[in-house]
Amino acid sequence: MKLNQISDRPGARKKRMRVGLGVGSGKGKTAGRGVKGQKARRGVAINGFEGGQMPIYMRLPKRGFTPYSSKTYSEVNIGKIETFVKAGRLDAKKTIDAEAMVAAGVLRRARDGVRLLAKGEIKSKVELVVSGASKAAIEAVEKAGGKVTVTKPAAKEAAAE
Repeated sequence: MKLNQISDRPGARKKRMRVGLGVGSGKGKTAGRGVKGQKARRGVAINGFEGGQMPIYMRLPKRGFTPYSSKTYSEVNIGKIETFVKAGRLDAKKTIDAEAMVAAGVLRRARDGVRLLAKGEIKSKVELVVSGASKAAIEAVEKAGGKVTVTKPAAKEAAAE
């Protein structure tokens, strides 16, 4: 086989439909657009237009808003921390904070901080530094002999001063 003998298989390339070339072509007159007027023209997108009737997005009520100063926390359950400590990926003797959790693979990213939740059980004595924690999670860690330090995010501290 030579390079000048290579060709596409039959039917691999389809010819462009040449529209508007007479009634006999099957695509004459309106060229498959079906109508005259605005919708027959190029570059017309009338999404959401309901023929002059009030559009549904304007008829439905709008509710709520997202405050620009809101924080998004990465949530970690105590059961997950226990499994990582047992596996040896987190060191229970050192302080476990957001950077340690990201490095160990507990979290993908810390976002605006880490919030500790109480799902699962913890038996290891660990010292945690988190942005927030539920009461049940703090109780569970302290019951196991550990300690939870809750730090407030920097933006809230600056607003309070």
